[in-house]
Amino acid sequence: MTAPADPRFADAPLRLLITGGTGFIGTALCLALLRQGHALTLLTRHPAKATELLGSGVRTVQSFGELDPATPFDVVVNLAGEPIVGPRWTRARKAVLHASRRDLTQSLVEWIARAHSRPRLMISGSAIGYYGVQSSADPGALSEDAPTQDIFMSEICQAWEASAQAVRPLGVTLAVLRLGIVLGPCSAGQGALPKMLLPVRFGLNGVLGQGQQVVSWVHLADVLGAIAHVMRLPEAQAQGAFNLTAPESCSQKEFMRLAAQALGRHWTLPIAAPSWILQGLMGEQASLLLQGQRVVPTHLLDTGYRFAFAQLSQALKDCVGR
Repeated sequence: MTAPADPRFADAPLRLLITGGTGFIGTALCLALLRQGHALTLLTRHPAKATELLGSGVRTVQSFGELDPATPFDVVVNLAGEPIVGPRWTRARKAVLHASRRDLTQSLVEWIARAHSRPRLMISGSAIGYYGVQSSADPGALSEDAPTQDIFMSEICQAWEASAQAVRPLGVTLAVLRLGIVLGPCSAGQGALPKMLLPVRFGLNGVLGQGQQVVSWVHLADVLGAIAHVMRLPEAQAQGAFNLTAPESCSQKEFMRLAAQALGRHWTLPIAAPSWILQGLMGEQASLLLQGQRVVPTHLLDTGYRFAFAQLSQALKDCVGR
């Protein structure tokens, strides 16, 4: 299966400063930008890894202190952040997760404030956890103006976005990307999908709890397409939050049924993983698997973005096929 073509980011070469450029999304973004001749500077703790993944044509720095304020950038893309899924959310772990997003973003904005020539646009990551959790019985759709909640995932996204908002008084347009579950090629072994498919590969159904929690997802190709779309928008349209999810969401049970179909596996409904087991194993973090949100990409659609993968069955077949 042929990979989707790279989106057009700009008509002329751009100078970009990128954080999180060696992660799942960041690597794909950087490679697409490099193929179109854009100049990249990466803030990374692992310059050798960046060179291995992206080649020697990418400049790397390990701290903002290494960046000359006279260095001009057209666009800043801020994707850095420790993975949410992992060790239990102890108080110490929550502090690390907050710092990797809020504190780094604050440092980035402080550097932009010192820069002699400021970028025209900053694209900053966030997640649909911003909205908290939604009952599977609630048919309502969450657009960008939906309220937040007083739970950890919502609070960390709120703090992350608040740090980024400080760039606006500096005259820089800010676009915040609230990402859903990003699906990418399984052959790469990155992102959430390979782990999500493991139960089906082992002959299990993969249903978690009741399986009715809503999954809001997006194909990696549309993450890159949306970033390119935002880069090309006029300032007034690029400003604000963008839900980066496909227009179609589904239940977790339906997601696993379609995943089995994409893998060519027989899917039945034997024993599901009970909620209490997941809560015992993962603690508070189990909410990521047992609760969901029905999120819609209102801002993207209103500004004319057209999804390459609007249907889950189509997206899964592409990811599995590659």
